[in-house]
Amino acid sequence: MRILRRTLISGLCATALATAIGCKKNTADSGTGNADATEVVIGHYASMTGSTAHFGQDTDRGVRLALEELNAQGGVLGKKLKLVTLDDRGDSAEAANAVNRLIDVEKVSAVIGEVASSLSLAGGRVAQRRKIPMISPTSTNPKVTEVGDYIFRVCFIDPFQGKVMALFARNNLKLDRVAILKDVKNDYSIGLADAFQKSFTALGGTIVVEQSYAQGDTDFSAQVTAIRGTQAQAVFVPGYYSEVGTIARTADRLGLKVPLLGGDGWDSPDLFKIGGDAINGSYFSDHFAPDVSTDKSKAFVANFTKKYGQAPTGLGALGYEAALVLVDAIKRAGKTDPSAIRDAIAATKDFEGVTGKITIDAQRNPQKNAVVLKVEAGKAKFETSIAP
Repeated sequence: MRILRRTLISGLCATALATAIGCKKNTADSGTGNADATEVVIGHYASMTGSTAHFGQDTDRGVRLALEELNAQGGVLGKKLKLVTLDDRGDSAEAANAVNRLIDVEKVSAVIGEVASSLSLAGGRVAQRRKIPMISPTSTNPKVTEVGDYIFRVCFIDPFQGKVMALFARNNLKLDRVAILKDVKNDYSIGLADAFQKSFTALGGTIVVEQSYAQGDTDFSAQVTAIRGTQAQAVFVPGYYSEVGTIARTADRLGLKVPLLGGDGWDSPDLFKIGGDAINGSYFSDHFAPDVSTDKSKAFVANFTKKYGQAPTGLGALGYEAALVLVDAIKRAGKTDPSAIRDAIAATKDFEGVTGKITIDAQRNPQKNAVVLKVEAGKAKFETSIAP
């Protein structure tokens, strides 16, 4: 096995990556947190570097802001909250090792992560085996919480997100014929494509063709050319912003003048940088619309923007929300024992977050609305909201 490097960000005030350090192994079969510590240590693993670095960075900003605000209010259980973030670089093996390190070396009471479903599956299996509660901010593949009873999320899941975009395509855009272009190496993309296909055809629409690519690809000419010959009225691209922007440019260059549709994997300012004018007029589902906010979410947007110099994406909002849900559960548990925290997270009901109220169901998923955003002039703007 090759030696894996991982990067550590520790403490709430740290903003730069520290030097990579090794992993010390503990022979214990399960983690117990550190009940005697003067701090409550929360772990976070994310892709802080790599092709989807914006996902991890924006989520970490949200988590960090939430814990800073809670510490200013006195922390929890009379203790300060400490955040330790490890960089998994978008790699599944590194994600699993990051969670092991958080448990063995950092002695965390709970873990927040990951954004990508494939990485949440890798890290979640470790957390479940070690009996440490984990909350994913934004992993939407249903398989994530199916890993076990210690794994939760604060975002909606792909069957709902796929249905949302199918409903929007049929009822709002009045589309009959849609093509699908999915990432076959990505659990998130595959799950969302399947959900969209089932819902769109059930609504009377037709999937005219399915094309595929793999994350990291840079040439989409063959796929776009194949789609162009089908008279598709739109293309559903449930991928990540890093490829979607290039796909939009390719479609524009080859004369495929139809809107692209997608999911929350588009949610990054880099989408507009990569896609340019070619991405305008496209739509994607998301968890949060900064331009349509409640009083609580308005305060979050203002505080996030003041601290980081940019408005939050849905990733930042859900990172913030995951941290709030977790600390609320620790408070209700009355101790830092991981099993007690797990039970308290499972009992979460009508928690008022920045993306809406959260009640955790029996499958450890929340029930909540989704928003659809339209890309216009290099920005994502609220288009509509769709309930479960």
